[in-house]
Amino acid sequence: MAVAGRAWRAAVLLPPWRLRAPRRDYGAAAAAVAGGGGGGRLLLGAAFALGGGAGLYLAARHRLREHSAAEFPAGSLQLTLYQYKTCPFCSKVRAFLDYHGLPYEIVEVNPIMRKEIKFSSYRKVPILLANAGSPVQLNDSSVIISAIKTYLISKRNSLEEIVSFYPPMKTVTEQGKEVFEYGNKYWLMLDEKETKRIYPVKEVRVEEMKWRKWADDWLVHLISPNVYRTPREALASFDYIVREGKFGTVEGFFAKYMGAFAMFFISKRLKKRHHLQDNVREDLYEAVNEWVKAVGKHRLFMGGNQPNLADLAVYGVLRVMEGLEAFDDMMVHTKIQPWYYRMEEVIQKAEAAV
Repeated sequence: MAVAGRAWRAAVLLPPWRLRAPRRDYGAAAAAVAGGGGGGRLLLGAAFALGGGAGLYLAARHRLREHSAAEFPAGSLQLTLYQYKTCPFCSKVRAFLDYHGLPYEIVEVNPIMRKEIKFSSYRKVPILLANAGSPVQLNDSSVIISAIKTYLISKRNSLEEIVSFYPPMKTVTEQGKEVFEYGNKYWLMLDEKETKRIYPVKEVRVEEMKWRKWADDWLVHLISPNVYRTPREALASFDYIVREGKFGTVEGFFAKYMGAFAMFFISKRLKKRHHLQDNVREDLYEAVNEWVKAVGKHRLFMGGNQPNLADLAVYGVLRVMEGLEAFDDMMVHTKIQPWYYRMEEVIQKAEAAV
């Protein structure tokens, strides 16, 4: 009945062009914790050891060639994205690349062994390998977006030079763990003329940077507790992983039930860590409505008539919940729908034009 109820709501709320099977990105919480570009693994090892990670990998590894780097003309920017498909940080990068019509090859990383990124001392995803004459590795989702956007706007510097403007800085967390951060990762490295063209007034740039940071520092941390809020929701996520991964009976049982069990309890620890309300849906609703209010009633997007980098970041984070109860609830109980559908449509048009 719950599924039928959500389907009925979707039929009532969605415009005709949206009445199709949703793209179901289950396992968002697992990838949200594991992904780089804005957060550490945060206890994910328990869930992967119990089978959740293997299911996620098997479900995703057959979808690797969504965008082929071979489509690039000779001498242009060639891109390879190493990712977990359901990681919000990786989803941000894909949203950016898709909107800008940049073809890229995807390599799905096994979240347990991570052999696909053994070439890198940086052990998080996303990692983007870019070749614009010489190969360059870009780490951290926001650095990737800022560096590539700078490269698209300004032809004064090579991509390698642009990446050097985002040096990693070693810091120590409250738990005593050494991590690398990028203090200027929300800046585009433009000269005065380029800056004026992209950001006619200073406030436009400040606003974009503020909300990109908000997506990384706050919005991302609402995904796990909401997706795995109840045992039923956790089980629904892992049920999809098992079905897509085509597990055997015994393997499927352990991946589904033990993985869901682990992530349910991990989500409670994350809830406490980020000081969320008892009903974590309220935090999600408040955050989403805060974003809608910031966009305002008189703009299609925060960027005006077209999305800016903040729009793409928020959309990338939220879309990993598609197909889950948390996403359905968000669409019903907040004012996000019009903006979200506009984002989806504009990105689809950009992809179709490539």
